[in-house]
Amino acid sequence: MYEFAILSLLTHGPKHGYLIAKIINDVNGPFTKISSGRLYPLLAKLQKDGLIAAEEGDGRQHGDRRQRTFTITDTGRQRFHQLMMDTTSNPGDYQRLFWLKMPFLHYVQPTERLYLLDHYLNYCQTLIFHYRNEMEEFTQDTARYPIIGEEFSQAVLYVQRRCMNQWQLDLDQVREWRAREVARAEGLLDAPATPSETEAAASGKRKRRTVPSST
Repeated sequence: MYEFAILSLLTHGPKHGYLIAKIINDVNGPFTKISSGRLYPLLAKLQKDGLIAAEEGDGRQHGDRRQRTFTITDTGRQRFHQLMMDTTSNPGDYQRLFWLKMPFLHYVQPTERLYLLDHYLNYCQTLIFHYRNEMEEFTQDTARYPIIGEEFSQAVLYVQRRCMNQWQLDLDQVREWRAREVARAEGLLDAPATPSETEAAASGKRKRRTVPSST
């Protein structure tokens, strides 16, 4: 997860280590923080693997470290895209990974965005279906086996309903964002061009300029 977080932030532009840590911790919340002892060895590994590059700053230090600016390489961009499109790794933690990817959807092509959104829609629907079935089955078990107890059964159903409602909320939010993406693709939404769309347009112009004249 941290590899993707670092590469995605650097895809947006160069950053120094302190800012990378601050943004990650702001997103993670107060109880899951990445420490310098974990971040800088990971940055060193990404640099060794050729995914990022480091430049010395203006000599200023943050704490006991000299401030360096990190940038993503072409290989790093390829790795970012690979991680962005990965929908099979860590299925149990995919909810957290998906929402980590959301701010960077505009760095992939429109068809890829719809693929990721549709995959998460199916993911949510599968979990909603699971909890609905589990609630029905547990209700039947409670009636069949009174030893389970009314108080315990109500608490279990309460938790299952809470989980189902959470996934329904995610489903509704992603449906709303998907509608936005479809509207933009159909030209109904006035939105600035994304980095991937700008790059594709520039590539098309370059190709048109190199086509020889038929006269």
